[in-house]
Amino acid sequence: MRPPMASLRRAVAARGRAALGATTVAVALTLACAMPAAAHHGWSEYDSTQPLTLTGTIREAGYEHPHGHVVLVTPQKTWQAVLAPPSRMEARGLPAAALKPGVTATVVGYPNRNKPEEMRAERITIDGKTIELR
Repeated sequence: MRPPMASLRRAVAARGRAALGATTVAVALTLACAMPAAAHHGWSEYDSTQPLTLTGTIREAGYEHPHGHVVLVTPQKTWQAVLAPPSRMEARGLPAAALKPGVTATVVGYPNRNKPEEMRAERITIDGKTIELR
């Protein structure tokens, strides 16, 4: 026995609304995930024509998103070094415990064009172990 035509139309319409709802949710999630990436700063604010190699003592460290950081006290001045995301540092062998105040570190990177105390770190060496951050 075939369902009445009105019931069949309602079923098709309901299926169409469900598909449209799923598509809307998928598009919304894609846009929501893209927003933080769009809001994330670019690396153009750092001057890659002026490489720095700085050795000093870690005064403070952070292992948070979107990027970790260290405050590195060198003989010339104190630098804020922007590191990689924690997941990358962990995967490459730089756990949070390695970034302790009082530890000597060498950081290679590029200065910020507008913030003279900030640099983007390309690599960091602690206890003779060099970690590539980019």
